[in-house]
Amino acid sequence: MAPTFSPRSILLSVLFLFSTNVLAISAVIGIDLGTEYIKASLVKPGIPLEIVLTKDSRRKETAAVAFKPSQHALQSGSYPERAYGSDAVALAARFPGDVYPNLKTLLGLPLDHSIVRRYAARHPSLQLEATKNRGTVAFKSKATAEEEAWMVEELLAMELQSIQRNAEALAGSDSTVRSAVITVPPFYTPDEKRAVELACELVGLKVLSLISDGLAVGLNYATSRTFPVINEGGKPEYHMVFDMGAGSTKATIMKFQGRTVKDVGKFNKTVQEVQTLGVGWDPTLGGDAFNYLIVDDMISKFVETPAAKRASVSEEGVRGHGRAMAKLLKEAERLRHILSANVDTAGSFEGLYEDIDFRYKVSRADFEKMADVHAQRAAVAVQQALDIAELDIAQLDSIILHGGASRTRFVQRELEKLAGGDKIRGNVNSDEAAVFGAGFRAAELSPSFRVKEIRVSEAATFPIAMKWASTSGKTPRQRLWMEGSLLTSAPKEVTFTNHEDFSVRFFQQIPSPEGTDEKEFLELKTKNLTGTAASLMLNYGCAGGDIQYKAQLRLSPENGEVQVVKTFAQCETEEAEKEGIMDGVKNLFGFGKNKDQKPLADGEESTESETTSTTTTSSTESAATPSSSESVESAEPPKKRLVVIPVGFTTEKLGIPGLSKSELTKAKDRLKAFETSDKARRLREETLNQLEGFTYKVRDLLDSEAFVAASTSEERAVLESKASDASDWVYGEGADASHKELKSRLKELKDLASPIEKRIEESSKRPELIQTLKSSLNSTNTWINTIKEQIAEAEAFASSASASAASATEAAPSVTEAPSQEAGEFDGLEDESATTTTTTTAVEDVGPPPPLYSLEDIKELTELYDSIMAWLEEKIAAQEKLPATADPILLAKEITEKTKKLEQAGVDMAMRSVRKFESKFKKHSTSSSKKSKTKTKTKNATKTNKEEGSAPTIDLNFGENGEMPSAEEIEEMIKKMAEEQKSKDDAEAKTKTKHDEL
Repeated sequence: MAPTFSPRSILLSVLFLFSTNVLAISAVIGIDLGTEYIKASLVKPGIPLEIVLTKDSRRKETAAVAFKPSQHALQSGSYPERAYGSDAVALAARFPGDVYPNLKTLLGLPLDHSIVRRYAARHPSLQLEATKNRGTVAFKSKATAEEEAWMVEELLAMELQSIQRNAEALAGSDSTVRSAVITVPPFYTPDEKRAVELACELVGLKVLSLISDGLAVGLNYATSRTFPVINEGGKPEYHMVFDMGAGSTKATIMKFQGRTVKDVGKFNKTVQEVQTLGVGWDPTLGGDAFNYLIVDDMISKFVETPAAKRASVSEEGVRGHGRAMAKLLKEAERLRHILSANVDTAGSFEGLYEDIDFRYKVSRADFEKMADVHAQRAAVAVQQALDIAELDIAQLDSIILHGGASRTRFVQRELEKLAGGDKIRGNVNSDEAAVFGAGFRAAELSPSFRVKEIRVSEAATFPIAMKWASTSGKTPRQRLWMEGSLLTSAPKEVTFTNHEDFSVRFFQQIPSPEGTDEKEFLELKTKNLTGTAASLMLNYGCAGGDIQYKAQLRLSPENGEVQVVKTFAQCETEEAEKEGIMDGVKNLFGFGKNKDQKPLADGEESTESETTSTTTTSSTESAATPSSSESVESAEPPKKRLVVIPVGFTTEKLGIPGLSKSELTKAKDRLKAFETSDKARRLREETLNQLEGFTYKVRDLLDSEAFVAASTSEERAVLESKASDASDWVYGEGADASHKELKSRLKELKDLASPIEKRIEESSKRPELIQTLKSSLNSTNTWINTIKEQIAEAEAFASSASASAASATEAAPSVTEAPSQEAGEFDGLEDESATTTTTTTAVEDVGPPPPLYSLEDIKELTELYDSIMAWLEEKIAAQEKLPATADPILLAKEITEKTKKLEQAGVDMAMRSVRKFESKFKKHSTSSSKKSKTKTKTKNATKTNKEEGSAPTIDLNFGENGEMPSAEEIEEMIKKMAEEQKSKDDAEAKTKTKHDEL
């Protein structure tokens, strides 16, 4: 018979099988992907929402990765050392051609894009080239000259992988981070968003959703607030997030409100809603643009210095020098930050260009004058958002500032001109609000967490339309969504008149200096529309003009792209009237339908055959007779029904081609090989440091008195020689040695020093451990002897009791007195009392308590004691004969094991007696309770018997601090139990005597 399992067992099994997967997704991160900095927040059980720190304990990581060129040729499968964040930026002055900053601005753009050309001009040492078949940006590295150019997505994936490792270090060794929500600018096109998703895919990060920067800040703003409930008469709040970072400026207008919705059962709940109404932006206005204003000013002043003029230095020469530009950019950013709080500042360069020193000074007034035009561009982005949201700036409740560049003085002044100073707010963390919002969104989308319910609605940034080839040969266009349309809106149903397979292309209408660009991003192709239309005409009688092809479309909440929900062909046709069973029965008995129950006309026969003939004739001439016309007019109109048949379809992404399966695998393998090379390098460096440190340790050991006492002069001489050779080798050929060779050298030194160090360790630990073992042996021996004495005492008492009983039997009279015939009914009670008195006297002399163990019980413990004692005496004698420089025979590990074994045997003996005692007491308590109920059958007697038969309190105190109890503690515990048992027995005997007297 097959085994059956309960539903509970099945549920537990399922939970057990999937527990690993649940734990694997329990940690999620939110990533604020900025132009200059990358920040991340972690959500995990026990870690509600915390910033992921860098390896330098910083709360943000510079968005840069660098390859540090190797001094020697790389072996096959090896890659150069990578640096991230501030470490990568620090290498820019030395290796400007292998440091890759601000990669976010290049994602999803072709090589000939204006932004890419500007980036290349600002970083002249970087070698940019187009990727094959895609045309996007790739970098050729000098440090990896034999490798193909690195795609910008691969370099961004390296930065995300560094963030991922930091997050897993914060989450703990038992957690992995595989899911993320990432912020992107609202003006990102599908190509740019797909580039972000590709970078995440390369390092195994699943993108739960992409969220715009402004909405992430708004979500963080809503987490700690409640808003008016609109279906209870409240008015929504309107706030604008003005986000100016290093690379771009965004203005996002959002509506915040509460809403009461249906909850489980008959209950209602209030949820918070955040909806994006309008977005404005400037993709090139940010902190970097301000930095380059200072750079341009520094270059122009540098070339005017006398030293530069003598060397005929030109601005083009400085801008084309990678190291000079790296120094200028780094210093410009520092100066800009200082000017946010100071009136003026200065910087100096040593050997900036052609070994010419340069000192630069700038005031805040000069800087604001240079940036006056840029400040006015901020107002344009704000007005664009207001126009799309169809709001006036007076209707805004506040303007929330976010981003490092928003703290610039002249930017805030420009906003105050637009809205007034009372609406400017700094009530969110201007650096971390977006990353906290992304982390909250990640926790909301993950099934592992339950958070405050906030319903967010992203809005389309660009108008979305479609075009297709119609049956007339034209290419009509139809706009589907306007800018500001919510991504969470209901699907749209569009209708086509095509009856043959065709394709539909979806595109965004993106503003450009020349007008509007149509950027295609998705194509819908039908699969069986031709056959479906033919089937509708053939099987359902549909006319060609009545057949319609429809598609339901929606915007994806995750990335804003068009999603095809379903497609189908339909037409409206007349429904054939079906004759049911009842109609057939009525016709059988002559009761047809209403139209068949009309009276016969003049001249009609009633016979069945003639009726049939007349009906045929009448139907032939119906068009010419007035009665026939009236019959048609009175007839019911035919019923219509809608025939719907699903149509298959495929979708294909347009725009920049994605990676093929082989290209994707190749990119992943290359990143894995780079990571493996990094791990091997870290292991080699750790081993090299250990070897170098051990050579210094050997020098200290050779000067130690304990080490000298435990070693021979030959051993010390060999060790000193090997350590000296290893030290010279480390600073010579060993600097470039492989990990295997370094490990071998380290092992050789440890093999010489470890035996001597072990002698020192053993000699220091041995006396105390021997004393502990001897103490345990003494305690065990005392316990064994005590038990043997108790057994002997009990046996002696039993023998004397038997002898006394035998003598009493011999002294008793052999004739028993017969009872008197005149005895009354209650005369026998006196004899009973006398007998009871004698019994009471016998019970009072109970003798010593019975022993808890027999000789057989302590046999195993006795043998163990004898064997350990003999082993210890033998080992001590052998160890004392050895010199201090010999390897020990009596090891600390063996002594500890013997001690634990002996103590465990004692505990097992104690627990055996406890279990035996409890089993005996349960039987005694049960029998006593039955007797009491039989004799008295009263509540008081039962209550008394239960109280007296309650188990004695057994205090099992197994030592302090979790240690095993000593032999004295075990013996004391057993004595206590025996005394309690004796007192209970005495009490029961006295109770029995009283009952007998009654």
